[in-house]
Amino acid sequence: MTQPPSQQPPQGGFGAPQEPPQVSPQPAAPGQPPQSQPPQGQPPAQSPQMPAAPPTPPPAQPGYGYPQQPGQAPGQAPGYSYPQQPGPYAQQPGPYPQQPGPYAQQPGPYGQQPGPYAQQPGSYGQQPQPGYGYPQQQYPGAPIPGGTGGGSPFKGKPAVIIGAAVAAAIVIAGGVFLATSSGDDDKKPVAQASTDGKAPSGSPSVDEGDGNGAGRPGDDDLNVGRKPGEAKVLWLQKNDVDLPRNGADVYGPWVVGDTVVKGMYRAVSGYSVADGKRKWTLKLPADMCAAPSQTTTDGKIVIGVKNGTTDKADCADLQMIDLNTGKAGWKKSIKKNGIWDMMSDISLAISADTVTVGRTSNSNAYRVSDGKELFGKPAGNCQPFAFAGGPKLIAASSCRTDDVDNPQHQIQEIDPATGKPKWTYRPARGWEIDRVYSVSPFVVSLTQREKKKWSILAIKENGTLRSQLVGDKGDKFAPDCGSAFAIFGKSLDGCVGVAADANTFYMATEPDSSGTARTNKVVAFNLNTGKPKWKAAAPAEQIVKPLRMEGGNVLLYVEAGYNKGGGIANLAPTGGAPKMLLRHPESTSQIESSFYDAKIVYADGRSFIASGRVSASNDKEELETKTMMAFGK
Repeated sequence: MTQPPSQQPPQGGFGAPQEPPQVSPQPAAPGQPPQSQPPQGQPPAQSPQMPAAPPTPPPAQPGYGYPQQPGQAPGQAPGYSYPQQPGPYAQQPGPYPQQPGPYAQQPGPYGQQPGPYAQQPGSYGQQPQPGYGYPQQQYPGAPIPGGTGGGSPFKGKPAVIIGAAVAAAIVIAGGVFLATSSGDDDKKPVAQASTDGKAPSGSPSVDEGDGNGAGRPGDDDLNVGRKPGEAKVLWLQKNDVDLPRNGADVYGPWVVGDTVVKGMYRAVSGYSVADGKRKWTLKLPADMCAAPSQTTTDGKIVIGVKNGTTDKADCADLQMIDLNTGKAGWKKSIKKNGIWDMMSDISLAISADTVTVGRTSNSNAYRVSDGKELFGKPAGNCQPFAFAGGPKLIAASSCRTDDVDNPQHQIQEIDPATGKPKWTYRPARGWEIDRVYSVSPFVVSLTQREKKKWSILAIKENGTLRSQLVGDKGDKFAPDCGSAFAIFGKSLDGCVGVAADANTFYMATEPDSSGTARTNKVVAFNLNTGKPKWKAAAPAEQIVKPLRMEGGNVLLYVEAGYNKGGGIANLAPTGGAPKMLLRHPESTSQIESSFYDAKIVYADGRSFIASGRVSASNDKEELETKTMMAFGK
């Protein structure tokens, strides 16, 4: 797809790749940003040295910026200004100072940035203004057709990566341009809800609209026609929940022992991994509105629940759940910090026994086991807006600056128990933290939306620059980080299509439709140099997406294609051809392809595919929607 002439960058402008710095940032003391020197011939955005004491703030501005609602034009209240949001999906940054790339750091003490806070995106589920990378909504609350997009962060030289999680980039000789994705996701959105086989004795039967139905099995014997070597269909579920008109998002699935769990609308339900029968359902008093991408190691999770059932309700209550048993633990409301708190929805992340709650200009952390608050909003000018969890806890922050159109972000590894930073990395002004692809090793995606740039950096254990990834000319990439309409309130982590081990980062390319069927490849990058090591093609006429590392290999999901079943495969760290671990039946390929915004989980030799959203145009279609499917040997 070509870019309109009005959107093409000027000759010799920011569209062309730039050379990286020749000097890596120097290590810094814990909690302080490392320093770096700009490359020769490139003027720094600020003086490379900052005074130890806080600089004198500029004259008072017309008030600090407060978040505006997405899809609404900025307005002003008496004495306050409403700047554009600094997040990668809604902000419109101003001219980017002549930086060599996102890795040119801004030296100086942590938190010493004058000026108004750069604000984060508004509430989840609201549409931003139409623009490139944002598909139009089809009907209120409906899933938006179109792929998650992506594009090339790379063009032969380090630099310039475009797009965000929902944008597609086209690389053309002489520049990098942004265009909406052409993908193959024009398939009709499908509904999804908690479902299972037959209701256990004593369980509620069909749902009455509260999200707690017992689930219904698929009607046909799906193993008829299964070929030798193909996996069995263990079970297939259909929706049984009478949903609100706009449908509902699905959270999970999470596999905990012999139970697969997902949440939707006003319930969280656990099902047997073997036969899909419901084991338990926990009813919620209002809509589920947030969840982390992973649980604690012992199977506990903390979810977000709205604090009411009206349109004015906020995603402001936390509920701990033991997913092994379905028993509810502690519940509490998020401590509101000022009148402007909770203007955007929350994002949750879990690391060790800590759950973090990120949102615009405020944050909290609680102990998962007992709900005790561990830390809250930190002092200083830089405030976390989102976190990434797992083996390490990462905080992405927006710092107060004297120019809201030229934001300053920073990223830190923090102690899950205390919130104290272990290291701090600041990208160049104007670059914003988009997603965290891996916390260990640390790999982060940054964007510069106005200039249509995207960059991926690897950071060392001490918080200094390791490398900037540099792809081959023409390669385009498409990490899958969630649906376009569900960006706000998402955590930094949880992307599909990426994986990393100690020294290599693996990323799927955008599907190539030039042949008889769409296909792609996996590119392996050396994290020490940022350069590609090798490329591995997907099985013929199919698409592959890295899921994670397992047993030293890259675990892949192979998408179902035309008369081709999908499956789970692994790829050696040295490359080569993917090796199928679980080949899904060809006879169920159409069902497998029908799951909207499909979520894939592989555990103990079984694969689970669940739709990411339940929505349908009428009640009959809603109750016939296939929602989750399991395969095994």
